[in-house]
Amino acid sequence: MLVANSLPLIDRVDKALDSMRPYLATDGGNVKVLDVSDEGVVRLELLGSCGSCPMSAMTFKGGLEEAILRAVPEVTRVEAVNLTLRGV
Repeated sequence: MLVANSLPLIDRVDKALDSMRPYLATDGGNVKVLDVSDEGVVRLELLGSCGSCPMSAMTFKGGLEEAILRAVPEVTRVEAVNLTLRGV
C-alpha cells in the first residue's frame, strides 16, 4: 500500500485539488499546479472560466488554498499566477 506522504509534494498538492475540480468544472473551469518550490510555495494557474470569473478570488482563498493547506501541511503559501486578489 502506498502511503500518501510518500508521494512527491506536487502530486499530493494535485490530489488535494481533486476534491475541488468537479465544482470548477461545472462552471467551465479547472486548476493546474505549475510548481512547488523548495520553500513550500505552490503556484497555481486557474484555467478556463476560472481565470476571469469575478468569484475566482473567493474560490481561490476559500476553496483551493484551504484544500491544499489542510491536506499538505508542508505547504507554506499558495499563489495563483493569473489572479489578482484585491481585498481578499
